[in-house]
Amino acid sequence: MKRAAVLLVLAPLLLSAADPVAGTWLLNLAKSKYNPGPPPRSQTRTYTEENGALKASVITVYKNGNTDTVYYPANYDGKEHPVLGAPDRDGIVMKRIDEFTAESILTHAGSTIGVARRTVSPDGRTLTITYKGVSGGEPVNNTAVYEKKPD
Repeated sequence: MKRAAVLLVLAPLLLSAADPVAGTWLLNLAKSKYNPGPPPRSQTRTYTEENGALKASVITVYKNGNTDTVYYPANYDGKEHPVLGAPDRDGIVMKRIDEFTAESILTHAGSTIGVARRTVSPDGRTLTITYKGVSGGEPVNNTAVYEKKPD
């Protein structure tokens, strides 16, 4: 009887697999495409799971050496959530497409400025984010490829 009780308690934990995007990802500039550019010098994305919620932090070093850190909850609930630390966007609406893919609508001052699609490879080693939208009033069409940092 004790064994059955332990299994009942652990079952939800065993059935809820970790989000495949959880972890730290490093931008691979050689595999990425920034149109119109220029690409950043580097970017590190970290996704952490806390109390069943996913949180993201993105540290970007730009060509001129300036750095910013952006934070947002990576909730797949279809509701707008705040983006902190980004001068050109202040909201994000995310939805899960499948186990490895999520889509985000990015907003600024209540207007949609772009759509991003984030896909983790089935082996969990590569993260690809495509972004189509506007930045600084100019159209942007970027594909950023990241490699998972070993634990």
